[in-house]
Amino acid sequence: MPIVSAHVAHTLGRHIDHVFGVMGNGNAHFLDVVHRETDVTFTAMRHEAGGVVAADAHYRASGRIAAATATYGAGFTNTLTALAEAAQARIPLLLVVGDEPTSGPRPWGVDQVALASAVGVRTYTVGDRDAAATVLIALEHALTYRVPVVLAIPYDVVTREAGPLTDAGTVTLPAPLAPRGPAAEATLDRIADTLAGAARPFLLAGRGAWLAGAGSALGRLAEATGAITASTALGRGIFPDTAHDLGVTGGFGAEGAMGLVREADVAVVFGAGLNQFTMRFGELFAPGTQVFQIDVTPTATHAQVGGFVRADAALAAEALVSRLHSHGAVSSGWRDRVEVAPLREQEPGHGLAPDGRLDPRSAASRIAELLPEDRVVVSDGGHFLGWSNMYWPVASPDRVMMVGTAYQSIGLGFPSVAGAIAARPESTVVLTTGDGGGLMAIADLESAVRSARGHGIAVVWNDAAYGAEINLYGLKGLAREPMLIPEVDFAAVARGFGAEGVVVREVADLEALAEWTRRDPEERSFLLLDLRISGDVIAPYQREIIKVNA
Repeated sequence: MPIVSAHVAHTLGRHIDHVFGVMGNGNAHFLDVVHRETDVTFTAMRHEAGGVVAADAHYRASGRIAAATATYGAGFTNTLTALAEAAQARIPLLLVVGDEPTSGPRPWGVDQVALASAVGVRTYTVGDRDAAATVLIALEHALTYRVPVVLAIPYDVVTREAGPLTDAGTVTLPAPLAPRGPAAEATLDRIADTLAGAARPFLLAGRGAWLAGAGSALGRLAEATGAITASTALGRGIFPDTAHDLGVTGGFGAEGAMGLVREADVAVVFGAGLNQFTMRFGELFAPGTQVFQIDVTPTATHAQVGGFVRADAALAAEALVSRLHSHGAVSSGWRDRVEVAPLREQEPGHGLAPDGRLDPRSAASRIAELLPEDRVVVSDGGHFLGWSNMYWPVASPDRVMMVGTAYQSIGLGFPSVAGAIAARPESTVVLTTGDGGGLMAIADLESAVRSARGHGIAVVWNDAAYGAEINLYGLKGLAREPMLIPEVDFAAVARGFGAEGVVVREVADLEALAEWTRRDPEERSFLLLDLRISGDVIAPYQREIIKVNA
């Protein structure tokens, strides 16, 4: 007779392709069934947080939900930072864990439901009579609200007989949120009228617009209004016409591009949260710019927003295009009067910084020239975030992810590779991480090497310090010694895990990347570039933070 673990595994197997995690006594029976009886692929990670991170990255890269798994107790508590990141970033995933027996906690037990709730994650506990239905409810909750969910199997329930395997049904998701009510319709009318009369219209889109599938509708809206466009860091590549796109807004944007944004008389924002970094701490738009926001959040997310519509970005964009066409509106022509390409250019750097170490801007520029075009960029958190987001373009928003930034954490980089490569095995996954976060996640360098093989690259920005802390607190006169890291030879560590490791001290050393990309993927191993960069070169977005905190 099938056991509870079989019901959980088989029901999940009808809806997901991948499980990532670490095996322990709380999930051993579940993984046994996954391996023996389903078509689900299990990727072993080396730290429980890595399982959640990989499932998170898998969704960001593909839009398909995946599962993570860990044992109870210490296995579960190891996942909490990664769970908090997924909750803050609104990433749907399932974490399948063992839990205390139904008879009550044991001396080493912890209240896992309370811990998950503390980081904003709901728990569903399966029993021997409702296992399949509970799995389906958990999946539906995760996908409907775009959140992680814990699926707990009590320790004395995992092997209970649960009756014949049945198909619990399919996941039902709500329809896209259409503009509702007279107020929403009136605001859309006002936005359309304002765009029709604008001399310098500007459209900004974020990850929410991508999730709504709004790219083509936004392209038509930009064409109809003659708008200049740009995106948030997580919305890069959403507009189909790159000739009139400024790239990323905020601290990652080029100075010339951000200057042009301040010339806009009307700005309409789609599916973007307008956080402090996107808004350049309130300085993205000029004081006189009329700003409208369209999002599925309950209310506007920035004080400068003068009109808000709660709606799906694609439906709202289509509604605006329809209104403009019905009123015979003509293009402002602003995009045709501005040559955008020079405004997107970033500072090329000087090769070596005055301290003799590698200028990260020069390294980033050269790496951009050498990376395979078919790439997915995954990023840890830290000061180095600026270099990849400023210098490495991507084809679409599902080809860039920053796992950790929503929760302001570091140390989630290396396991992201395993999730991204499982989602896009034909692409090259490029990790960008710092030495501090890289050391925190070093166990899952092995997972990255094993999973991505000849389709994976890691770029470690090695300044022998926690760079963000140096910039924010070292410059204030606080003791720097706790902020420093002995210079680690990441290239040697990578070779120990079976990868190709290269120390990069000057731009010419990046010829190793050029040679790697020329080889057939079957003839190469995972490549780690250990960039010995100068900590004296501060990313523009960090300078903005320093200014605000001064």
